[in-house]
Amino acid sequence: MKARHPITIALAGNPNSGKTSIFNALTGAHHKVGNFPGVTVEKKVGHKKIGPYDVTFVDLPGTYSLTAYSLDEKAARDYIINEQPNVIINVIDSGNLERGLYLTTQLIEMGVDVVIDLNMWDEVLEAGIEIDTEKLSQLLGAPVVKTVGSRNQGMDALLQAALSLVGGHNGGGRIRRRHRGGIHRHPPVSYGPQLDDVVTKLAEEVSKCKGCKFCNNPRWLSIKLLEGDKEITRNCIPPGRSGSKLSDRVRDSVEHLKATSHEDPEIVITEGRYGYVAGIIREVMKKPPADRMEASEHLDNILTHRILGYPIFIFLIWLIFQATFKLGSYPMEWIDAGIANLQEVAAGLLPQNLLSDLIINGIIGGVGSVIIFLPNIIILFLGISILEDSGYMARAAFLMDKLMHALGLHGKSFIPLLMGFGCSVPAIMSARTLESHRDRILTILLIPFMSCSAKLPVYVLFAGAFFGAAAGNVILSIYLIGMALAVIAARILRKTVLSGDSLPFVLELPPYRRPTGKSVLIHMWERTKIYLRKMGGIILIASILLWAAGYFPKKTEFSQDYESRIEALSQVNSEQSQVQITELENNKAAEELEYTVIGRLGRFVEPFVAPLGFNWQMGVSLITGFVAKEVIVSSMGVLYHLGGETDEESDTLIKRLQSPGSTITRAGAFAFMIFVLLYTPCIASVIAVKREVGTKWMFFSIGFQLIVAWVSSLLFYQLGRLL
Repeated sequence: MKARHPITIALAGNPNSGKTSIFNALTGAHHKVGNFPGVTVEKKVGHKKIGPYDVTFVDLPGTYSLTAYSLDEKAARDYIINEQPNVIINVIDSGNLERGLYLTTQLIEMGVDVVIDLNMWDEVLEAGIEIDTEKLSQLLGAPVVKTVGSRNQGMDALLQAALSLVGGHNGGGRIRRRHRGGIHRHPPVSYGPQLDDVVTKLAEEVSKCKGCKFCNNPRWLSIKLLEGDKEITRNCIPPGRSGSKLSDRVRDSVEHLKATSHEDPEIVITEGRYGYVAGIIREVMKKPPADRMEASEHLDNILTHRILGYPIFIFLIWLIFQATFKLGSYPMEWIDAGIANLQEVAAGLLPQNLLSDLIINGIIGGVGSVIIFLPNIIILFLGISILEDSGYMARAAFLMDKLMHALGLHGKSFIPLLMGFGCSVPAIMSARTLESHRDRILTILLIPFMSCSAKLPVYVLFAGAFFGAAAGNVILSIYLIGMALAVIAARILRKTVLSGDSLPFVLELPPYRRPTGKSVLIHMWERTKIYLRKMGGIILIASILLWAAGYFPKKTEFSQDYESRIEALSQVNSEQSQVQITELENNKAAEELEYTVIGRLGRFVEPFVAPLGFNWQMGVSLITGFVAKEVIVSSMGVLYHLGGETDEESDTLIKRLQSPGSTITRAGAFAFMIFVLLYTPCIASVIAVKREVGTKWMFFSIGFQLIVAWVSSLLFYQLGRLL
């Protein structure tokens, strides 16, 4: 009986390239799941007997590169280095050939034998794209096979191509690896004449080293040393050999590249790879004239322009905020009138007692003061959904990449920060995608500077009450101030507690698409649903608790006998007596409120918020806002209705804020919006911060946000008083 020869074939590819469907087709879906050594990354292994071979298939984690920044990248690269599979099948989404070939270049740099699997070939044919597979094979020095993994098409050809790269076996039954013996070679990846020359000279020095297991591939090792790969550098140039000839050559090469390109060598090499891939694409791919991606490229020339892109981005955001306020003002007035009518009806039907006061001022007044902003929330989410579904948001992230790096942030930080405009909790959780722990902490600390949708009702309320027709521009300025302060905070934190370099950022730009009505409405409703749930849950509970805190304990002894004086004046039927009665009722209500839990809390916080131009009601609402920012508005609604009767003469919350008795000025209103923008986010966000980066950074975040909010509000208030 002839001995069988074990070989290993690994599958590598981008996420969503169909790699798993290829793996299942090759193994018959018979595989076991484990972890790669040292990391919690899933490892799928399958076995199959093919001719004289016992083939082990390994499904490597889906990655866009092999830079070993993320756990997936590290697991894939370490497996290739340590286990040295006989062949790697590089699975590529044929419709995204350029994106897939970036990983291919890194596999070629590592000196492994590669089979290019152009998966999803049916989609290429449907799109009318032509790919010259023979020329692609010649340029890469690798077999190219067309497959449709979901239909098991092309699997035999793929296996045949992979096995053809496996060398003969020796007498001991072990397979000789062709790429180790030099039988099959890929042409080296070219990065351009200048960089190629630096790599070649450094590779000559590396080939003399023979100091570690990586030295059998001096060109790849040279690239890693130039990129500053910490693991490779640590293995090849230990701290004790920092003054060696190799370390000196690496240092000189890095300084030369920085001086000639004004960029970090890692960025130069990345751009070189993309340039190499772009050259291959021009040689092998033809797209139909009306191809959607070509239209995308023309639009990208404008929308991602280094100068025009920023004003276009600001204009689109401004347009959304204008629509949010201008269009939302009409249904907002209708809902406000409806809430007032509901309170009138309830006041007419219910007897005046504790329960009626709870229903009218606590529940209807509290929840109603928040629900009137539902149209604004819907319009804001509608605009964001359109930008997301059209593909523009990915361009915005690309546009901000260089700016992010200039500010000491990772380019990938833009995505969580952008999500922060919706809700801070998922934004904080999405920071997990950042490979660097330092970048992750910094991004999480900055997310509260991005105004979440829960704060919008506060802005609409105060901007509408104090800034009239300019309300839309004022709200936009609040968002821009948040972003500007995030920039300043990022620079300060990067220079102090979170110093260090950011990692490079690669982002796929999808083709532009016409947003479908169904998709936009689904995304809009998913976000709006969260807002509505809060009204039925946390806001309702907070409104009831706040009403109770403003109702109890009841005051029995007053500074004067209000009832007797009001009864005496009511016998006099004159306009002056009615004014005096109203004044007495307000004074009595003020004494009652001052005696309650809310009144005492208000007196406690007033010295802290008075320098910012806030009254005690604003101070109390900020405390309740720790629960959820929507509660701020419901708190104001409850506080400004306490102690008064709700009838057809009642003013709306906006009119109450505008009244001289509220003592709120335009400067104070603007400072209040700044404080709401910047101070500690809701409880759920604080818990998310603790879960992601630990207790220490949670408390740091709370203190940091409170200090920034108080100081910023003070500065804006004092500046507003001078203007």
